[in-house]
Parts: sequence; structure tokens; C-alpha cells
Amino acid sequence: MSGHPRLELAIEQARAAREAGNHPFGAVLADASGEVVLSAQNTVVTDSDVTGHAETNLVRLATRTLGRDLRSYTLYTSTEPCVMCAGAIYWAGISKVVFATAETELAEMTGDDPENPTLTMPCRDVFGAGQRPTEVLGPFDLPGARAVHEGFWRS
Repeated sequence: MSGHPRLELAIEQARAAREAGNHPFGAVLADASGEVVLSAQNTVVTDSDVTGHAETNLVRLATRTLGRDLRSYTLYTSTEPCVMCAGAIYWAGISKVVFATAETELAEMTGDDPENPTLTMPCRDVFGAGQRPTEVLGPFDLPGARAVHEGFWRS
């Protein structure tokens, strides 16, 4: 593993999503001590749910199992959260987001693939429009984060 073990775990979730027939995205949630407490992957295809992104699935799971006060948690994700996922993260109150691949890199990889009509808006812009701060770290150049997308998208 690299110097980013929680991001590597998110990338493992992305690989598992792809192997299950879904889009290659994964996310994990860590508590204040850094221990990973939950993980989720994209389920858009298998659940027939266009909102089944890894981060949104993780937020739903977290609020059901950990409660509605998630300020002390950090979300790690294989790819920068999209606008929808950033909104879900914000509403959950998660105070920190760490991601590997940037949305702009994803757009380059997916091209005009109708499976990912990317909204080109950085998550920092979404969080910056809110009333409470959300710390964002990323992108981090991890080879596995790009590799999980190779050959998946029609570009």
C-alpha cells in the first residue's frame, strides 16, 4: 500500500464495484482516530439506481448506523465526489473529504460515455457554497485510482 492506506481501501471498493458490474467508484469512512468504520461502492447498475454512487451510498449507510452527527468523520474516495455526492456529504455534516482522482481527470477518461455525463464542478465549489466548512484534500496521484477505470469507459 502507498502512504494513503484509506484511499487504497476506497480504490479496492472501486475495484469490487467494477467486478460486480457497476461503475468503478468506492469510498470509506474513518472516525476521528483514523479507523475505517464503513465502506461502500457504486451500485448504479446492480440496484438500478442512478443515485447509487459510492459516496451517497456511504452517507446513507453512515446516517443509518452512526447517527446524524458525522462531523468527526472523514470520507475517503477513489474519485472526487460529484455535485450530488458532495451535496450528500455536506448535508451529513462530514467535515473532511480526501480523494484520489480529480473530476477533471475522470472527465478525460470517460469522454462522451453516456454512462458518466460528468458535471464539471469541483467538490470544493459545492462545499464552499455551504454555511459550514468542509476540508478537502486531493487529488492524490495514485496509480490504482486511474487503473480501475482503464478499459471501462467508452471514450
